[in-house]
Amino acid sequence: MSKVVDQERFTKELFDILDETFETHHGIYLDKNTSLFETLETLTATEASRPVGGKCASLAAQVAHVTFYLEVLERYMLTKEIGDVDWGEIWRTLKEVTPDEWMALKRQLQHTYRRVLAMMRGFETWDDETSIGGALAIVVHTAYHLGEIRQALCTVK
Repeated sequence: MSKVVDQERFTKELFDILDETFETHHGIYLDKNTSLFETLETLTATEASRPVGGKCASLAAQVAHVTFYLEVLERYMLTKEIGDVDWGEIWRTLKEVTPDEWMALKRQLQHTYRRVLAMMRGFETWDDETSIGGALAIVVHTAYHLGEIRQALCTVK
């Protein structure tokens, strides 16, 4: 038996979860004041530059990776193509950041998120797997990295 998804309800829930993941606590699944942007504001450039372990990337690399992933999924949702991407470049190259570089990484993440969010809000319908899958991948992937960053706070602070 097939059930038709109420698109209005689906998009409200999706955007609430995206908002909680990136910007504002709603009590859906995060503790108070622990969205990605709120968490990143508690970190200095020195803390963001510190690798969490001997073989782990810095938190600055985590932030750059989330931005990169948003850009890849944006392209996927628009064109249904991911293209040729080097998933490991950021992990291999981004180590320490200056305060200005840290601020720029956070600004770029916010800018990219808001652009992708505007794109998704502009979808007339949510009736294909590309838009639904892309949006869910963004939520799940970002929530995973938010968890990684929050766990790392025990080490870097």
